[in-house]
Amino acid sequence: MNMIQAINSAIDVSMDRDGQIVVLGEDVGFFGGVFKATEGLQAKYGKTRVFDTPITECGIIGVAVGMATYGLRPVPEIQFADYIYPALDQLVSEAARLRYRSAGEFTAPITVRTPFGGGIFGGQTHSQSPEGIFTHVAGLKTVIPSTPYDAKGLLIAAIEDNDPVIFFEPKRIYNGPFDGHHDRPVSPWSKYPESAVPEGYYRIELGQARTVREGNDVTILAYGTMVHVATGVIAATGIDAEIIDLRTLVPLDIEAIVTSVKKTGRCVVVHEATKTSGFGAELSALVQEHCFHSLEAPVERVTGWDTPYPHSLEWAYFPGPVRLTEALRRVMQD
Repeated sequence: MNMIQAINSAIDVSMDRDGQIVVLGEDVGFFGGVFKATEGLQAKYGKTRVFDTPITECGIIGVAVGMATYGLRPVPEIQFADYIYPALDQLVSEAARLRYRSAGEFTAPITVRTPFGGGIFGGQTHSQSPEGIFTHVAGLKTVIPSTPYDAKGLLIAAIEDNDPVIFFEPKRIYNGPFDGHHDRPVSPWSKYPESAVPEGYYRIELGQARTVREGNDVTILAYGTMVHVATGVIAATGIDAEIIDLRTLVPLDIEAIVTSVKKTGRCVVVHEATKTSGFGAELSALVQEHCFHSLEAPVERVTGWDTPYPHSLEWAYFPGPVRLTEALRRVMQD
């Protein structure tokens, strides 16, 4: 399966197991979603469980919060993460606070799916990576897969979770991994072992990072598309790096991070979101707090720039192989 098919399978398996799961969003029904992630689900489960909504993100999430309080498990789709901002009030003030403010009487088992990130020439309104905003909100969980296998297992776990989860889908790798070289042909997921996704039920627990590659000289912390960029850079440079795919930002597998950095003594954080107040800042601080006496060099961050995502200068913005290689060489020299 590619990542779109894995996501579709996760929703299908979950809906078959639990009649309280409903899917809603713009064009998710008959059309099957703009990326076809919900294709065929309305035909299988009917219009009362998979249905289209008006173009109103605050309304989509507001309805989902109401559904959750009445015992349903909604899986709303925000068509692009760039348009999730009108829903912030419902997510932050209602969904994230519901369990706390009701002393556990109510929960908000909502899984918000949304494609994010650049690399598709989407410009400033279809390329943003707003994950850092949601990691700041107590009560929300943030999940970002990097492979079809992880996408299905993590999405099933997110849907089954009793807290609201923001499930960011890196759209640049829907159909195949991306090493950051935009001038090379796309390599389909079918060529990689991570595309061997079981048809049935399985879950990957939230809060468990994955060691993509073991190494001794430097730790690379990444998630989503940047996992594959890091993998490509290491293959090209021969640096003995350990690559950690975080998978979930909240909850965060701090144990895996600390174990790796204490072993290597060096750390590079890479993400596509803007640098200032990006999640890389939190990771850098955590590494400093937990691994100070093991560090041989300052933590490096390779990120997007503090600008709107440009259309014509996409690859100058994207934290690709050149910038990541430079950061690795700097941290290795110290």
